[in-house]
Amino acid sequence: MKENKEVKISYVAAHFTTIISVTLVLVLVGIIAMVWIGAGNETRRLRERMELSVVMADTVSDAYTRNLAEKIKQEPYALKVTFVGKDEALKNWTRDTGENLEELFGVNPLSPEINFTLKADYSTAENIAAVTCSLEKVKGVEAVSRPETEMVEQINRSLSRLTALLGAIAIVMLVISFVLINNTVHLTIYSRRFTIHTMQLVGATNGYIRRPVVMNNMLCGFVAGVIASGILAAGLAFAPAVGFSALNDVMGWMEFAVVAGGIILVGMIICSLAAWMASAKYLGKNYDELFK
Repeated sequence: MKENKEVKISYVAAHFTTIISVTLVLVLVGIIAMVWIGAGNETRRLRERMELSVVMADTVSDAYTRNLAEKIKQEPYALKVTFVGKDEALKNWTRDTGENLEELFGVNPLSPEINFTLKADYSTAENIAAVTCSLEKVKGVEAVSRPETEMVEQINRSLSRLTALLGAIAIVMLVISFVLINNTVHLTIYSRRFTIHTMQLVGATNGYIRRPVVMNNMLCGFVAGVIASGILAAGLAFAPAVGFSALNDVMGWMEFAVVAGGIILVGMIICSLAAWMASAKYLGKNYDELFK
């Protein structure tokens, strides 16, 4: 009776160790995923802040410019389009410089403008050049002001490097986590190797023996994923209180729900796969080999 109790306690302790180990790994993987998503969102915001300005000739009317602005809104590259009429342009100039050009020249010398930002997918040097070239051919357009190409390319290069770095770290973490979890699960299966052999002697099939082992460890992965998601959710909720309010700007709760679901799924897959491999090792051994 005492021996059975010790085996039971050892089995529970092994599963507890598995859950803790998997939880710690999943927390790290979740942090990497959140940083990846947050960096992508912030880069998208920077891309969508790139503004182009279409300066019309001073002989062009506000009505014509407003009509052109409406056409630009229908283009797939346009995100936010703002029309600035001649009177509004004069007010902005006077507010910014303190000079009244209408009093100085007798007429309003400013031209109407159209300011618009590009969608993130179109914020590349090639697309910006194509949009600029297309608008410069429109009748009445005097010039198109666009952001520096070097800045656009620098943002795109930085995003590519960050994505590659985080992806490599995530892969390394998953490999390390699988090795650690496999070792932990291996110890759990090792403690039950004689039970597995006894079940084989009474005619139990490999699938019948392996199924509860895999399901138990899959449950461990699920519990670990839920705990890891809870830890990350608490961190996200209390981030503003400790001075990291910007974290909530780049990581929404809907996106976090996807990360949490992925963490739980990864935990279940890794634990069940490790259990399947560990149990398969002992299913093919004879009685004498179980002592090794």
